Amino acid sequence: MIMGCVLVAVVLFNCFARLTRVDGDSMNNTLENGELMLVWSLGYTPKQGDIVVLNKTTADFLGNRAIVKRVIATGGQTVDIDYNTGTVYVDGEPLDEPYIREEMYLPYVSTMQQTHWEVPEGSIFVMGDNRNASTDSRDDRLGTIDEDYVLGKVVLGLWPLSRVGAM
Repeated sequence: MIMGCVLVAVVLFNCFARLTRVDGDSMNNTLENGELMLVWSLGYTPKQGDIVVLNKTTADFLGNRAIVKRVIATGGQTVDIDYNTGTVYVDGEPLDEPYIREEMYLPYVSTMQQTHWEVPEGSIFVMGDNRNASTDSRDDRLGTIDEDYVLGKVVLGLWPLSRVGAM
């Protein structure tokens, strides 16, 4: 009986959901380094504003780890960034982003100088909430992400206890 329960739990977590730990500061203050999250996978389609976990193969230069980011735009949308004002536009409309850590400045990295993107169908454009410490779709090495690399949506913070709750 116990083995049956364990088997069901393993199947559920492998097929429908998974536990993932935040690795890094790119999602501060929404998610903190080391925070444990529940990620829902089954039947998930990315939507603007969702926090998602991406398969590490999307950016091998980042090392062997999952990447946690916020979906800014989905397939068929355009993204424009005005670094003078720190404003992100999707389809010409400014995003209301109360979750970002601080005003975004123009990156000094040569792979992050672009200001306009067209998101291909079946792909997403992602950014970290801590924009000044995030390697994300603004970086040519990562770019837009094929939806096949999305492991799921972060639905629940689990640890530390002070941060338990729905996302």
